[in-house]
Amino acid sequence: MGSLNEFSIVTRAFLKVYRWQQIDTIPFVKLNKTVDQCKIALVSSAGLVLPNQTPFSKKIIGGDSSHREIPNNTDVQKLIESHRSRSFDRTGMTADRNLVFPIDRINQLAENGVVSSVNHRHISVMGSIITPETLINESAPQIAQLLKDDGVNLTLLIPV
Repeated sequence: MGSLNEFSIVTRAFLKVYRWQQIDTIPFVKLNKTVDQCKIALVSSAGLVLPNQTPFSKKIIGGDSSHREIPNNTDVQKLIESHRSRSFDRTGMTADRNLVFPIDRINQLAENGVVSSVNHRHISVMGSIITPETLINESAPQIAQLLKDDGVNLTLLIPV
């Protein structure tokens, strides 16, 4: 377990005054089939974008709650990181984007029959949303509906 002392004084001060969001109920849906019958998609908060997409904004107060669609046939190493937070080590993510957006790994799961199929698109969002109301009330339901419309029954959430 890490220690607050690992962060800069500015980050520690921010964490001491931050009003943490309390969620009373956690949505849960029981999986009604085995994993090998599921279509899977990724949702990562690494703030990755394709070279032709607009980066996540670092200027929006409270954080950019938008999302980017990433096609499944994307070369994961070509994704560009546009995360606003500077409070984490990017060494691993820089060396291998699969650590935060494991497209290659889930395609291997499908090839090996661990999952039935992989969705044609995945979702990238930016973490470090310090005012999450828009994310909770607008963006997340839109993303959930998009994946539901695609027939996705299993989503791998990769928090960064």
